[in-house]
Amino acid sequence: MNRLSVVPLAGHIGAQVEGVDLSEPLDEPTRAEIWAAVLAHKVLFFPGQQLDHAAHLALGQRFGALTRRPAPHSGAAPDGFPELLTVDTKVPDPRYGVDFEERYRLRWLDYTAGWHTDLTPAVNPPAASILRAERVTSFGGDTQWTNLEAAYAHLSPALRDLADGLRAEHAFFSGCQMLRHDPMDHEVLALNAAHPMVAEHPVVRVHPETGNRSLFVNPTSANRICGFSPAQSRELLALFFEQITRPEFTVRWRWSPGDVAFWDNRSTAHLSPGDAGLAGERRTLYRVTLLGDIPIGPDGTPSAAVAGDPFTALPVRESGVSA
Repeated sequence: MNRLSVVPLAGHIGAQVEGVDLSEPLDEPTRAEIWAAVLAHKVLFFPGQQLDHAAHLALGQRFGALTRRPAPHSGAAPDGFPELLTVDTKVPDPRYGVDFEERYRLRWLDYTAGWHTDLTPAVNPPAASILRAERVTSFGGDTQWTNLEAAYAHLSPALRDLADGLRAEHAFFSGCQMLRHDPMDHEVLALNAAHPMVAEHPVVRVHPETGNRSLFVNPTSANRICGFSPAQSRELLALFFEQITRPEFTVRWRWSPGDVAFWDNRSTAHLSPGDAGLAGERRTLYRVTLLGDIPIGPDGTPSAAVAGDPFTALPVRESGVSA
């Protein structure tokens, strides 16, 4: 028996969920119903929740082991909660300082370059992410998600057949024009050269739970199609990027304080807003990520690490919150 109200929001992706308090421990039937809805709708939205950091972590742990980017790739985190990623351009990032996202948005190679699936430069990107809003702007700051399974399904048959056999390399800052003579770009490039994280993934990923196929590329991180010349690779990637960002495969969420978004990172990409700063107000969100498996292509070949170690599960504190 369904305990929750799950209302679809767009034709291919997204649903709003009512009837559950995420700050309270979830019983197994409710947990299972939420997870089934994540698999079906790709991203769920829970308006007006009342989570603190500890409850946010406990919620994530109810669905799997938590993980995070290892240093020096890890971003800002609230004091005492290193498992959380702080999403706030005004909080100093230990890697790149303040406002680095705004800086590199101006370096996008094209207008789709902000679309990304979380942390695909790792050989085992996170399985899912849970993002909650603490402080939002009075206008602007929406986030969009796209359904990579729908994008794959709506390719022409001949192009699906081609994509099924392709592999792509993923690395940080692939969607940006990095200038070696720029002092900050030089520091960023040096950091990533000293601690590289690069993975080769199948262009088409088979979902480990549903068996569905998705077009597993994203403009932020996919830098080349393996086995093709640079010119040919750019043309193929442009075609795939256009496909995954088609409006009919997307959903857009207007944030309010307390809102929670829960998405399947194996079958979606998302776009952070470019207009949040126009209101002149702070925007603060927090995210936990669930440990993922190694992607598998249609031919059964797994992803391979080119550089960097796989993500690992975070240890669990005695209090029940991971460390």
